[in-house]
Amino acid sequence: MNKRPQILIFDIGKTNKKCIVFDEAYHVVFEDSIVLNETADEDDHPCEDLQLLADWIESTFLKISQNPLLNIKAVNFSAYGASFVYLNENGETIAPLYNYLKPFSEKINHQFFKKHGDPQQMASETASPILGNLNAGLQLYRLKYEQPILFEKIKYALHLPQYLSSLISKRFYAETTSIGCHTLLWDFQRQAYHRWAESEGLTDKFPAINPSNHTSLDADSGIKVGIGLHDSSAALIPYLASFKSPFLLLSTGTWCIALNPFNQAPLTLEELSQDCLCYLSYEGRPVKASRLFAGHEHEQAVQRFGLDFSQIKSFDSVKKLGRVGEAYLDFVSQLVEKQALAIKLVLTPTVRQIFVDGGFSKNEIFMTLLAQAFPDREVFAAEVPQASALGAAVAIHEAWNTGPLPAQLVTLKRYNSEWK
Repeated sequence: MNKRPQILIFDIGKTNKKCIVFDEAYHVVFEDSIVLNETADEDDHPCEDLQLLADWIESTFLKISQNPLLNIKAVNFSAYGASFVYLNENGETIAPLYNYLKPFSEKINHQFFKKHGDPQQMASETASPILGNLNAGLQLYRLKYEQPILFEKIKYALHLPQYLSSLISKRFYAETTSIGCHTLLWDFQRQAYHRWAESEGLTDKFPAINPSNHTSLDADSGIKVGIGLHDSSAALIPYLASFKSPFLLLSTGTWCIALNPFNQAPLTLEELSQDCLCYLSYEGRPVKASRLFAGHEHEQAVQRFGLDFSQIKSFDSVKKLGRVGEAYLDFVSQLVEKQALAIKLVLTPTVRQIFVDGGFSKNEIFMTLLAQAFPDREVFAAEVPQASALGAAVAIHEAWNTGPLPAQLVTLKRYNSEWK
């Protein structure tokens, strides 16, 4: 039986690790997920267990690639950013995958900016708010001065998606969506690594940059191996592939991130002070973004009001809750006001459509209030099954897929400003 080509994607979040198989029409034909126990670094701070993760990736790849019911032609990876994996000359990991939520050393932070200049200027040039360990470049800088012996042993510092790819390909690459995600490493004006990283010798630890659609061939299986992408940038790919008119994507979860791939103006100091940043798209173009901790705020409020998420999906269901329902409506109204301000920080006049995906896209109240906040724009709830994984598959479409990209990768539902 001549089965159609398929692609395996590993989509690695901080909590859930997924493996997903898409067919040529980008339908999910297999998926599985696992939650792996964390380990701790030398300071007893929790972090990813790299050995557990690598073992799961390798064993799952072997099992799925050899499954006679499947026809895997390619594999790619999407994973969270702001994390380096450190390898020695033998390709062995020699340090923990430090958690980007770990507090950053004030001493090292002071030393860095005393040596390399004004934090605001650095943030502007690298399109990265100063965020401590969330700036992956500072993680490597810290190792140089706190653990110099370890630093000297590092042959490659790989972003997590590229490390995962190397487990299968045995090749080492750097890639722009990972370099460009608030790392403090990339000079967005020069389109090159920032001079501070060059002067500190950090760039000697990075392999060559390859395009996001690059693949190599796994000699054992004959499967093409992608080099991996940062998950937020990967999630944008189905939209960029599906819509040619300018749009803004509000990706909602714990953080709500407004991504405008059509705003490539340099970040202003005012924007940086309000937590704006730039990502790099899989095509290497700047994507201006703003962030709001709205999902977390909403979750806390739901718990505070003693509500169940099933009670708050529609206006009708909330009306039945009496005073609690009124309090919830007031809260969401204020939350949407803050979200609208965050969106306006990166919105441009040419953008006529706002797409919302993730948790809030299923909340009728949030969506209707957002439509009210932008009466001159079209506001849509967007549904993309497994958006980050799908983006990683689309990024290397030509390497494995014999057909054209489907016209309907994204399902849209328009909201207007009136309650239904």
